[in-house]
Amino acid sequence: MSYETIRLDIDPRGIATVTLARADKHNAMNALMIRELREAAERLGNDAHVRAVILAAEGKTFCAGGDLGWMREQADKDRAGKMEEAGALAGMLGAWNALPKPVIARVQGAAYGGGLGLMAVADIVIAADTAKFALTETRLGLIPATIGPLVVAKLGPAFARQVFFNAKPFGAEFALRSGLVARIEASDGLTAAVEEEAAAFLDCAPGAVAAAKALARKLAGSDPADLATMTANALADRWETTEAQAGIAAFFAKESPPWRKG
Repeated sequence: MSYETIRLDIDPRGIATVTLARADKHNAMNALMIRELREAAERLGNDAHVRAVILAAEGKTFCAGGDLGWMREQADKDRAGKMEEAGALAGMLGAWNALPKPVIARVQGAAYGGGLGLMAVADIVIAADTAKFALTETRLGLIPATIGPLVVAKLGPAFARQVFFNAKPFGAEFALRSGLVARIEASDGLTAAVEEEAAAFLDCAPGAVAAAKALARKLAGSDPADLATMTANALADRWETTEAQAGIAAFFAKESPPWRKG
């Protein structure tokens, strides 16, 4: 199977690498990438040869969140259309979260919005020491609803409240303390660190790894996928506010929203 927005490679050991391949768009997600990422997760989950999965990205940015064109398309849709798009994103992230193989994210650069969602569904995140992160939705009058259950589950409520609604960027050290990131490495050490983490699973029984991962998810409490309808409704509610409409219009026009001071 060929893809347009991602690459999928599997080495002879069974270590698969899925690479976001829209470097010219800072690997921002559009409807096609979301669909292809879900298809890749389902394909890898059903491939008995695959022992571990590396999630990586081309270029300087890991993932800039939602693609501008995709955002415009959502803005023009009715409530049902907005919820359908949110559901597609939630379904993709849910497929990666439930993938019965260990997922190691190689985060070489910035990740915003949905990019943090991809980090949150990885079991182990290795990040460059220069990487920056942010949940910027509230700057547009929106909320990080679809990725919210995954991000809060990963960071915990105390750390999540520090970054969930102020849109402030944070660095790798905060990400490490919060649990979003497992290891920080210099850029030239990322590949070796990711290889070390992925190779460790080759010494483990694959069935036991899958069962242990499923157990860890169950012990963590409610499945974020169970909240998909609620979060889609919450996001649709925000899209319909005059505040969000003003924020999105200002964003597209490259102007300041009415609430920005200074």
